[in-house]
Amino acid sequence: MHEGGCECGALRYRVTGEAFGTGYCHCRICQRTSGAPAQAFARIHADQFAYTKGEPVVFNSSEHGQREFCAVCGSQLLYRGRQGPFDVAFNTPTLDDPSAFPPREHVWCRSRLPWFDTADTLPRQD
Repeated sequence: MHEGGCECGALRYRVTGEAFGTGYCHCRICQRTSGAPAQAFARIHADQFAYTKGEPVVFNSSEHGQREFCAVCGSQLLYRGRQGPFDVAFNTPTLDDPSAFPPREHVWCRSRLPWFDTADTLPRQD
């Protein structure tokens, strides 16, 4: 079990089980919603994620997915697919222990900002 939350503490969550995917997302939506050149994430089954304090604000960031944020401080915590919400991707830096789910790959690299790169040898997907 792992717990995390937003910057101000108004929104808290719990993760049970293991991730079946972890990485850095370089897509333009993650860049815009996080304000960062890449977003670290972990994918888990939707029933392994639960909010334990507060209710998120939902932003429909595309026709197929939504981002969930804290209404107080604006921290982005989660991506959830709307067409088949069987899994979710939560932002691992929002964990109390962010080292629990280290990245294993880079995704959406075709959107990678040319001035940003990481010093690792993880697989990179277009």
